Amino acid sequence: MAIWPYADRPLYETFLRARTALVVWTPLPLRLIVGYGFMSHGIAKLGRGAEHFTGILHAIGMPAPAFFAWLTILVELFGGIAVLIGLGVPLVSLPMAIILVVAIVTVHLPYGFSSIKLLAMTPSGAQFGMPGYETDLLYLAALAALVLGGCGPFALDNVIGYWVRRGNER
Repeated sequence: MAIWPYADRPLYETFLRARTALVVWTPLPLRLIVGYGFMSHGIAKLGRGAEHFTGILHAIGMPAPAFFAWLTILVELFGGIAVLIGLGVPLVSLPMAIILVVAIVTVHLPYGFSSIKLLAMTPSGAQFGMPGYETDLLYLAALAALVLGGCGPFALDNVIGYWVRRGNER
C-alpha cells in the first residue's frame, strides 16, 4: 500500500509531474524579494543620509560607526542587486548574513521573535511596537536556500556559465 492513498491516481501523477517541472523556479521569488528588500533598505539609508545611520550605529555602541554605516549601505545596495540578478550570490550572501546577524543581536533580540507587534488601534490607524527578529531570520533562511539550492532561472551566473562552457567547447 502506498503512503498516500491516491498515489496511483492520474490527478496525483499530474500534480507530481507539474511540481517536478516547476521546482526549478522556486529560487526566483526568493531572489526577487531578498534582492529588492536589501536594495530598498540601502536606498532608504542613503535617502535619509548616511550620517543619520551613522548616528544610529553610534547610539547602539557600534565601533567605527561611519565606516560600518557606509559598509552596510554598500553591502545592502550591491548585495541586493547581485541577489536580484543572480550574480555571485554565494559570495555576497556572507556579508549580507553578517549584517542580518548584527541587526538581530544589536537591535531586534530584546523585542522577541515577532516582527509585527500591534499595540493599539487608534482613530488615526494601527500603532505598532518595535519589530523582533522574525524578518531577519526569514532573510537568512532565503539566503541559505539560494546558496545551497542555486539561484534558478534568469540568474546571471547561469548565463555567464553557459557562455564560458560554450567557449570552452570550441
